[in-house]
Amino acid sequence: MQEEIFTVRDARPGEEKAAGQLMVSVYSSLEGFPGISEQPAYYAMLVNVGEFCSRPGASLILALDAEGQIGGAVVYFGDMKQYGSGGSATMETDAAGFRLLAVDHEYRGLGIGKLLVESCISRAREQGRSQVIIHSTQSMKTAWKMYEKMDFRRSEDLDFLQGSLPVFGFRLLL
Repeated sequence: MQEEIFTVRDARPGEEKAAGQLMVSVYSSLEGFPGISEQPAYYAMLVNVGEFCSRPGASLILALDAEGQIGGAVVYFGDMKQYGSGGSATMETDAAGFRLLAVDHEYRGLGIGKLLVESCISRAREQGRSQVIIHSTQSMKTAWKMYEKMDFRRSEDLDFLQGSLPVFGFRLLL
């Protein structure tokens, strides 16, 4: 695939469902990640990812190719109180975060994940936040390398268990 130009912007009404389907496809195919039957509530949340946009300061951000196809998506939270994870992350102050980063299998390796993360970091800086908080799992180790190159650092104080799944916290100081 030749180099693509991607547009990064907030989802428009009607695009949330496609973003949710992308997330279900990506997360359900991760090796070692719980499947739909193991964590049905989690996958229902993915299907309905647009509902996060009703929370103050939350946005569903998309990366679209030249034809308008969604290549990736992420949910940004300008206020960690709205983040909705387990553990202590929602008690962090002066922090933004993002969750549910997903890149379509056909678009991997084209820099979409990095574009989406950079968009979240930029929004956090614009809001004057002092840090960005994220979570990941062992099944998402590929993304860890990207996060670490972007100066995110493991932050064990943010770790928690989602059912029996260990979830690992990362922090970027701005």
